[in-house]
Amino acid sequence: MAGGIWVRLMKRTRIDRDFTVPCSHEEWQDALDAACHKLDVTRPMVLSRHERDWEEFSQTRFLKEHFLEDVPFDRMEVEYIDPDAKKSINERYL
Repeated sequence: MAGGIWVRLMKRTRIDRDFTVPCSHEEWQDALDAACHKLDVTRPMVLSRHERDWEEFSQTRFLKEHFLEDVPFDRMEVEYIDPDAKKSINERYL
């Protein structure tokens, strides 16, 4: 089964809006474009810091200063969801 990204628009500690897009781990930036379009927000600037976080942790977060326009949320969190990896973790504990 294919994975995907989960994009969350956060206000303080709460999820304001979220959206998931199916994709591979390597195609996360294309999926981010689709999620931003669906959530009606501009695409953030992806910096080397974001790429490092993605490679190391399979997640990253964008703050208000990473957007060229003003945004009505505090941060955008992007996380890769791999259903196959989740199954293998659960199987270890059974």
